[in-house]
Amino acid sequence: MSKKELTDTFQGAIAPKDIAVRMESVSKTFTRWQRRDNITQKERVSGQEQGPKKQNARENVIEETGAFRKERMFSKDKRKRIFRQEKTTVTALDNVSFQIGRGEFVAYAGPNGAGKSTTMKLLSGMLQPTSGDLSVLGMSPEKERIALMKKLGVLFGNRTELWWDHPVIQSFAWKKVVWDIPDEMYRRNLDMVTELLDMGEIRNTFARELSLGQRMRADLAMMLLHSPELILLDEPTLGLDVVAKRQMIEFLKRINREEGVTILVTSHDMDDLEEMARRILMISDGKLAFDGSFDGLRDITGNLTHFTVTTDGRMPELEGCRLLGGKHGVFEFEVDLSGLSMKTLLGMLSRAEGILDVEIRKAPIEQVIAQLYQAWKKA
Repeated sequence: MSKKELTDTFQGAIAPKDIAVRMESVSKTFTRWQRRDNITQKERVSGQEQGPKKQNARENVIEETGAFRKERMFSKDKRKRIFRQEKTTVTALDNVSFQIGRGEFVAYAGPNGAGKSTTMKLLSGMLQPTSGDLSVLGMSPEKERIALMKKLGVLFGNRTELWWDHPVIQSFAWKKVVWDIPDEMYRRNLDMVTELLDMGEIRNTFARELSLGQRMRADLAMMLLHSPELILLDEPTLGLDVVAKRQMIEFLKRINREEGVTILVTSHDMDDLEEMARRILMISDGKLAFDGSFDGLRDITGNLTHFTVTTDGRMPELEGCRLLGGKHGVFEFEVDLSGLSMKTLLGMLSRAEGILDVEIRKAPIEQVIAQLYQAWKKA
């Protein structure tokens, strides 16, 4: 399956005044220097023609004196290659276009190195695009960054704004002064995040003494003190335990639903993304590969479905279904309902003998995404 066949990009019609994020044909390239680790074929042939004496000079010289063995690690050729560098161009984003409406909750996913974090940095003004045009809340991140940051919240899972050697509440107070947050807005938002993120017990705790989950809650709370209209979250659930993750997800869903905050979130945990977002953007090798719903994403790889059959011990023979495993009379199967209809499947199950119970569910989104990644690698 080629990447072209997988692509099902959808651009919905959004009125200009309702657009929160707009990217049009945006590309971003980086230039980097790297050391040459291998000699070229021309150099290799040339070395062979110079004869064994000069060829040996390229190799490590080993001198042995009794039990002492000394190895010269750097020959002349190796020393030369250390200082011979090559300039390469890396394309992080390649002609990416999409729009996000105000009030949307959008997931942004892709393999490592696909361009997710680069996109977040472009939208927040940390980087400028090589080509193309982008706007955030009607402003240019490059030209109007200060004004934009008053309406934008950014959180990277591996970064913190908290003052390490001060209580959390002092970091909050510092932001109020530096950002010039009005008293009424500050008190209202502080009360909201304290209640919804269960911040009461850690407000007076030094940041360095917080657990990872507590620090993530504190960073999220601090990001929301100035009432941002759009928040960009890069791996917000990274490393969180089950309880902390649940608190984070429920809070994000609530502020999106009740406050109308637009959210763009990246994560490698696809189950979390499916629970939070209603729309997903998939990026691969710097190109937008999919824009649509999670159900639409499943349709690309076929309508994979799992079902569990409980029997009196006998394993049912179900044509077109793949057995994933089973023991003690409980068997799990996988079937692609795009090739075998649900009516046909239920008919086979009704005719099978010894069946006591059947449970049918969609295949985990993680499995669907994994199949997409593998297909993209082969393309």
